[in-house]
Amino acid sequence: MIKVGIIGYGYWGPNLVRNFFSQKDCNIKAVADSRPNRLELLRKSYPTINAVLNAEDIINDADIDAVIIATPVFTHFELAKKALSNGKHVLLEKPMASSVKECEILIELALQKNLQLMVDHTFLYTGAVEKIKEIIDADILGNIKYLDSTRINLGLFQPDINVLWDLAPHDLSILRYLHEEKPYSINATGISHTNNGIENIAFMTINYPSGFIAHLNCSWSSPVKVRMMLIGGDKKMILYNDVEPTEKIKIYDTAYQVKTDDDKNQILVDYRVGDIYVPKINSKEALASVANDFITGVLESKMPRSSYHIGLDIVKLLEASEQSIKNKGIEIKIN
Repeated sequence: MIKVGIIGYGYWGPNLVRNFFSQKDCNIKAVADSRPNRLELLRKSYPTINAVLNAEDIINDADIDAVIIATPVFTHFELAKKALSNGKHVLLEKPMASSVKECEILIELALQKNLQLMVDHTFLYTGAVEKIKEIIDADILGNIKYLDSTRINLGLFQPDINVLWDLAPHDLSILRYLHEEKPYSINATGISHTNNGIENIAFMTINYPSGFIAHLNCSWSSPVKVRMMLIGGDKKMILYNDVEPTEKIKIYDTAYQVKTDDDKNQILVDYRVGDIYVPKINSKEALASVANDFITGVLESKMPRSSYHIGLDIVKLLEASEQSIKNKGIEIKIN
């Protein structure tokens, strides 16, 4: 039985508490939040869980084996570092930390102490993404050429991070899970309409050695909510629409072939447009699988699907995108 403490009971905290509370090999001992009104809500729903105002009460509790951190990203590093130093396994909300350097310090500390360090990239556990991974691995799409993602809405303007740091981790985690090739560079552009230097609209293009390309469009300033991803292969293509309640994935038997011609100025393209197939996907709650993967990783010393490797790679891309935006979209090489 893993004894868990959860730090943060704001937007995502209640979902974490609900899912970890239902896990058979887990006991939530305490939840911390600096706001008394949030703890009052916790007590009404979970009277058996100890509600504390100070995160240190969880980090310093020798009876707690693992800490889940659901606080703003700028707090992740210090909280996780203290928890790992005290011998506790850690699950961090996305993104992993505020910089690549912070991520590397946390990873090194976890390795030194033989502790689990995981990042909650929930989309990797959805039935839709699992099905897309299955389709790609079965070579149904053929050679993957591109991924084009749009994640926009009339969203909450964050005071400390730009729209890419807020929204892009979802799509970057999916990209990293589906396409494991290491990117070599990134270009990003964005604009702030709030005069505080924090971009509320941004675009990111990720370049790969193989010629594969990924493009992300993120915005807090759209009148409509769009959560859409296109994945193009040379055999078939996928449309993934996360706001669609039932038919989230559509496989298009659509492709094109470029023909060579003696006249190099003329491009000949053959198009094929076939059927559209809607596969059945698992409708499970992804966060329950996240909780299970974390607990299993702790008990069996297994690397979780949403590992610190993915967490680090995503922060590398976010850090590079911020550098590119501040330098008018110049290409930034990825180390």
